[in-house]
Amino acid sequence: MVLETRSPEETFRAGMRLGEAAVPGQVFTLTGDLGVGKTVFTQGVARGLGIQEPVSSPTFTIVQVYEEGRLPFYHFDVYRIGDVEEMDEVGFEDYVMGEGVSLIEWADLIREILPEKRTEVVIEKDLEQGFDYRKITITEIG
Repeated sequence: MVLETRSPEETFRAGMRLGEAAVPGQVFTLTGDLGVGKTVFTQGVARGLGIQEPVSSPTFTIVQVYEEGRLPFYHFDVYRIGDVEEMDEVGFEDYVMGEGVSLIEWADLIREILPEKRTEVVIEKDLEQGFDYRKITITEIG
């Protein structure tokens, strides 16, 4: 599925629709360049799960856990990860094999340990389409 958004609000709503439809154990992988709107999209997913508290990238903690929504939400940001083995230290497998919803920003950096069954989300800019234009490609894997 390919979605096109033309504002941060539309990108947020696209994430929200995914969050509303998410099921226990679902894993979203999220890739895209810096500044493309990954955090805005993630905030939408969280809102779709019923999470009201502010969501920001857990850049220095690798994972942020939100439990007050209809499902637990595990938000990973692996941009600064030095080695895939660091993911064991934060209990990565326990989260992605659990009953919550996992979203992994910069997932391409840990591709070798991603679950076979996942929903890949790629966000891209196209400045020819306008500064706020985003192409969001959603692909079911496995």
